[in-house]
Amino acid sequence: MVLLAPAREFSAYGLSHGIILLLFAVGAASLVRAGRRHGDSVTARNVACVVGVTLLVVKLGLILSEMLPARWNVEGSLPLQLSDLAGVLAAYALLSRRRWACVLTYYWGLVLSTQALFTPALHADFPAAAFFEFWGMHLFVIWVAIYLTWGLRIHPDWRSYGIVVAVTVGWAATAFTVNSIVGSNYGYLNSKPGTASLLDVLGPWPWYLVPVAALVLTAWALMTWPWVRLDQRRDERARPPA
Repeated sequence: MVLLAPAREFSAYGLSHGIILLLFAVGAASLVRAGRRHGDSVTARNVACVVGVTLLVVKLGLILSEMLPARWNVEGSLPLQLSDLAGVLAAYALLSRRRWACVLTYYWGLVLSTQALFTPALHADFPAAAFFEFWGMHLFVIWVAIYLTWGLRIHPDWRSYGIVVAVTVGWAATAFTVNSIVGSNYGYLNSKPGTASLLDVLGPWPWYLVPVAALVLTAWALMTWPWVRLDQRRDERARPPA
């Protein structure tokens, strides 16, 4: 009889986490360079199309698999986590390059998904399937955001800021309502996660929601202002002298 070794518990900033962070940095730098050099080429568009379709199919497949009777759990199977929505959105943005999808991926990927990168709510370590699923989807969203923004230079403005605020408020209201009805905790809107996170220093529920909202809105504003200022400077340089 062969005994299977128990799954290892993931440790934040342990060996596997350190490798993931290194992979993230190398991948981000490579994507910016590739986007600036080859982003408008036919080859680059074809590669982006293949990657986007593949990951869209994988993400939708994972979402649907959670709804199968054997895996169904109302507290975790509904596609209401921002990571689920961000993954689908990032794949669509990569495929279409539509501005609204690109800027939503920028805001969600670089603020919300990045939190998962540095304070991961993960229990299974390498080589568990959950480890690859968690990191694969979060890295994908962040990498796509970086590629589209710095590689292809599709950047936000104040209208984009208003769109992401409206969409995120709509998601939060929906998730909070569902959580209240079925006892779930999508988006950690109704209680804190069981693992350590930045929410631990922001007070108890529901008060931590106020500083979280303020921090996110401020971060998004700070992520918008430099691009708006850059556009203003370009307009000033392009304006003919009086």
